[in-house]
Amino acid sequence: MRRERLQNFVENGSKAVPTFSDAEMKRRLDAIRAHMAKESVDAALFTSYHCVNYYSDFLYCQFGRRYGLLVDQDNSTSISAGIDGGQPWRRTFGGKNVTYTDWQKDNYFHAIRGLTKGVRRLGIEFDHITLDTLALLKAEFPDMEFVDIAGASMRLRMIKSAEEIAHITQMTRIADIGGAACVEAMAVGVPEHEVALHSTATMIREIAKVWPQGELLDTWTWFQSGINTDGAHNPVTSRRIERGDILSLNCFPMVAGYYVALERTLFAEEATDEHIRLWNINCAVHDRGKELLVPGAKCSEIAKELNEMYAAHDLLQYRSFGYGHSFGVLCHYYGREAGLELREDCDTVLEPGMVVSMEPMITIPEGRPGAGGYREHDILVITDGNNKGNTNITGFAYGPDHLIIRK
Repeated sequence: MRRERLQNFVENGSKAVPTFSDAEMKRRLDAIRAHMAKESVDAALFTSYHCVNYYSDFLYCQFGRRYGLLVDQDNSTSISAGIDGGQPWRRTFGGKNVTYTDWQKDNYFHAIRGLTKGVRRLGIEFDHITLDTLALLKAEFPDMEFVDIAGASMRLRMIKSAEEIAHITQMTRIADIGGAACVEAMAVGVPEHEVALHSTATMIREIAKVWPQGELLDTWTWFQSGINTDGAHNPVTSRRIERGDILSLNCFPMVAGYYVALERTLFAEEATDEHIRLWNINCAVHDRGKELLVPGAKCSEIAKELNEMYAAHDLLQYRSFGYGHSFGVLCHYYGREAGLELREDCDTVLEPGMVVSMEPMITIPEGRPGAGGYREHDILVITDGNNKGNTNITGFAYGPDHLIIRK
């Protein structure tokens, strides 16, 4: 029995309420199309979570299948698997969607073929396309030239619009609510996972109030205690909080592919003098780092100055990663805008409209005085409209005066 290679889920239900205005989505597409015209790229096949979402407002669920967004000078069309029904069409800006079936292995490429007639130079994301997919593209389209579109898209995404900044600002407020829920739930004897569950549920309920017709997915909390604080991305466990534990809350609301973070050091009931000394040093680095996030500052120079602060206290060897990074369309499982990171090897210059975190961390090894991981994390918008050169959109308190939690 032969089955159709494509399915029609267009107009299955009503279009979803979009995250951003039509004007905002058109701005994004106009910008990438201008780059394509300049580089003589006939069409672009975006395949990453972040780019498909950024240009279409559709966040796919991969689950072993291929997805894409085909953009040319006239149309943008999402390419989705039949397992998702009409949801990709309902979410895709502009309403153009092609759904392929599982009945033949090359149906994804069959869908692309129908959208790329006459295309000679196709932009693809070199940092996302696998060797397997690239080989199949070359086999399916031997007359096409494949050129990189990922770098240009990343640079465009690094400057946020007013709508994006408003969206991110609302989300940081929700992250602060998640932080308060962590403090509410934590106590000696309570397992990490119970604290995390309370925080995550609190944030999801608030997201549902703010975006009543939005999709609720991927919001999460990492709450770490004791030895589990030594890594920034250590998973939640069932370890129970003990008196004197160093703690780390990490609240991550996700809305429409946009992620924000709130990260704080805390202590259960009490902290030793050495813990407080180290904590205060990390807070001082955090404070100075926020002062350095201004237009014209170079990422690498910011990192070097903060390195000197740690070195003055003989703590630089305990720092394990960069001081911050760009925020926007990103997540823990699909990466971020790597061209805007506060690291020694990144020479990007800060500009108004960028949204950047300041998140210094040091980890003192187990068995040493003050052992544990210390991390504070705020999100700031780079501006040219005030004397500071930035606006801090995180409001949650930090430091020993606020977060030694006694119950």
